[in-house]
Parts: sequence; structure tokens; C-alpha cells
Amino acid sequence: MSRYVRTVKTASGATAVQVAYKHGRKVIKIDHIGSAHNDAELEFLIALANKRLNAGQLEMGLFAEEAADICVMATYSELLWDTLEDQYHKLGFGILSDHVFMQLALARIIEPTSKLDTIRVLEGLGLSAPSNSGIHRCLKRIIADDYRSAVSACCFEHATATSLSLLLYDVTTLYFEVQKEDEYRRPGMSKERRLEPQITVGLLVGRDGFPLEIKSFEGNRAEVKTIMEVLFDFKSRHGLDEITVTADAAMLSSANINALEEMGYHYIIGSRIAKTPYEIEEYIASVDAKLKDGQIFESSVSINTGKGTRRAKRRVIYQYREKRAQLDLRNIDKTLAKAKSMVDGKAEFKRNRFLKVSGSKREINHKLVEEAKRKAGIKGYVTDLGISAQEVIDAYHQLFQVERSFRMSKSDLKARPVFHHTRDCIEAHLTVVFTALAIARKIQSATGLSIKKLVQRLALYRTAVVSLNSRSHRIPPHIPADVSAILEELDSRGCGH
Repeated sequence: MSRYVRTVKTASGATAVQVAYKHGRKVIKIDHIGSAHNDAELEFLIALANKRLNAGQLEMGLFAEEAADICVMATYSELLWDTLEDQYHKLGFGILSDHVFMQLALARIIEPTSKLDTIRVLEGLGLSAPSNSGIHRCLKRIIADDYRSAVSACCFEHATATSLSLLLYDVTTLYFEVQKEDEYRRPGMSKERRLEPQITVGLLVGRDGFPLEIKSFEGNRAEVKTIMEVLFDFKSRHGLDEITVTADAAMLSSANINALEEMGYHYIIGSRIAKTPYEIEEYIASVDAKLKDGQIFESSVSINTGKGTRRAKRRVIYQYREKRAQLDLRNIDKTLAKAKSMVDGKAEFKRNRFLKVSGSKREINHKLVEEAKRKAGIKGYVTDLGISAQEVIDAYHQLFQVERSFRMSKSDLKARPVFHHTRDCIEAHLTVVFTALAIARKIQSATGLSIKKLVQRLALYRTAVVSLNSRSHRIPPHIPADVSAILEELDSRGCGH
């Protein structure tokens, strides 16, 4: 029996390297060594095949030349890093000319951790990493050179006209496990119902959730007092006029509505409903029937114009949804049960909207309970737009895109600045997170994959650096068709998301 190394062209255009075993003129066995896609891979695989061939010959006691000296020197995540870096530059962030800042932003996408632990993340990928002092210098540059404005400008340039036609705004809170509050990190109304000092972060995104502006505030800043600062920065930076802003009921105030109108912005803002709207009460009384799922009513609300005692009417739309009503009623029953426990002395006294307290007397406010049940399932929307009521409602419900961006930043990118103690460092950290969020949303929009899944997928394919007879060779991995399709989709979506 004889054996030899052979190469065979495959249907995909690669070159398969094999060790063939022959008895007489018939091939009786084939060992597939691998498929080469370039000359370097071919040279390496042939050397590897010869080493296996010669090792087998030596075992049989046959004379053979000395086997090739092959050693894998290192592997690194070239495919993953190059893909993320390409998206970073396609968004225009390369204008900052700061390699360390790019490393911090991309490393946060791969594995969100502390700034200094970024060194471990990059080294684990087989990539070069900045030094501790280099990271600290970068954080100072982010603030001194106002990187956030540059990043926001790039995001705006990347956003499509459709995305910019509807701006969505919301806030979240990030808490700190510190013993003492300061002028920035202060206790307030926490989204996570925590008591620790916190900061409030406002995020403005386009219709599709692509981030446009981020701004932080003191932890005790009321939500309603954040939106205008963010919008003013946005308008000053870009000078847009025909914009519709959507925000939830926490942002509704007569001062905000007046300011939006003065800026020339249209608005759709959720409206808190103190009592069942008159139009709905009239409808129920006249037809003696329950509200239908999706039923819409239109009315107006009186808003203080800020000019003495003058008030002006604003359009308000109400919609009843059966699913929302079921949720509201469940919450009402839970709150009522807690109130009854307090009245009966079975639970510790706490604030409860259905509990009526007069001196030492505690009783259920049945009138308030009935009012809450009557308005269950009804949602209000205040707007200055003349579009159909359903279009107003649909636009408002795009707010889930802000929530998705917040979830991504707080979970996938771990935005909470645990290890930062000064405002400048916290602001620099938020700029890194904002940059990473823009890249992640762009990738997600182009591929339909979560950033976590994309990172896990691409991290499987590492480039090898191999020493072959004292010569170094770079051997890229074979990329399967499904991964190639993802990369092609990212490449084709480079000029828009």
C-alpha cells in the first residue's frame, strides 16, 4: 500500500488537501486535511499533510525526510473585530481619530465590563489593548474635546429621513452603590424602585430606535424637566423644524407644550387621566353598553398658555383597549387588597391611593375605586397634529423603540457606571455607551440579530498565526455561507440603517 498527498478543487472554488491511500491502482482510503482558500492556507495544509504522511511512514519503519516544523503561534478574533470596526467607521466615528476610544466602544459591545477590564477582554481576543494610563487619558479627552457632540452629529448624519420624521424621548435611571450622595448622584424616583443615589438619563431616538442624543441629569430631576433640554440641544445642533416629538405622560406639562410650540415642533404626548373623560361617560350612559376594544373618542383639554390666565384648547384622543383594561383591573384589585389589609390591621401602614385616612381612622375610598375601574383601559394622547386619531396612536406606540434601546444599553451594554465616581468620568462613560449603542442598533437593524448573538457567532472564527519551518503565516478561518450572508448584509447597509 502506498500513500501520498494530493490536492483537489472543490465546487466552491477552494482547494482540498488530502492524504490518499492506494492499493495497486485503486484508492482505498482518503484523509481530508482541510480546504485552502488562499496560497498561505494551501502551503500550511500541504505541510500538515506531509507531516502526517511522514509520521505514518516513520511508524512503519520506512525511510522519510524530516517532518515539517509546524507550530500555531497565536489566534485572534480578526473577523469579529474587523466587522465591528467597519461599522464604527461607517457611522463616521473615525472622525474622532482616537484609537483607544474606538477600543473602549467596541470592547463594550463584545463584553461590557469596567474600563480597566477592557484590557483583559481585548487580550483574550488576541488583540492589542491600551494601557491603564492610556484609558484614563482617553476619558479626559472625551470630556475636554466634547466627543459626545461629534458622536451625536455622526448619528444624525446616518439617520434616515423616515427615522427623523418622528423623535421618541424617554428617561431611565442608573443607580450607584455609594454611601453618600452628592450634587449629581442623588436619590429620586427610581425606575428600578431602589433607594440608592442615582442619575437620570434622557435618550432621544428616531422612529426606528436609532440613538440621536443622550443627556444625563441629577438623580432628583423630575422627568418632566428633562425633555426640553435634550430637544433644545438637538435643535441647536441640527436646526430641524418639521419634527414630531413623542413622549409618555411623565413629560406632559403646559410649560413643555408651550415650549414645543415655540420651537416649531409637533408633539404626541401621553396624557394622564384623572377621571373618566366626559365624552366616554356620555357614550356609556346613552347606549348603556360597554366600550368596544379599540374604540376611539376625540375631545380637547385646556392648557395654560403661560400668558397670564389665558388657556388654550389642545386636541386629545382617547382609546379603550380590552387588554389594557384587564391589566388595569388586576392592578386595581391588588392595590385594593393591600388597602383592605391595612384597614383590618393585618398589614403595615403604607401609602395607598385607595386608602382614606382621617386622624386615626382608616377606610377604603370606594368612590376612588369605582372611578379607577371606570377609566380602566383608557389611554389619552395630547397632540397638535391634524392626522387621523389612529395615526396618532400608532406613532405614540413607537415609544417601545426607546425602551428597546434602554434595555440594550442597560443589559447588553451594561450602562450603569459602577466604577466611576466623578461626573466627568460618568459622562465619559455614557458617551462610550452611547457610541456602542449606535453601532449595536445599526447592526441589529441590518441583520435582524441581537448584538449578543452576532458577537457569539463571529467569535467562533479566529485567525491563526502559524510558524511553518521558521516562517510566519496568517491563516484566516473558513467562513460558512450563513455567516458570509450576515457580513454581506452589513456591507450592503453601510450607507443607511
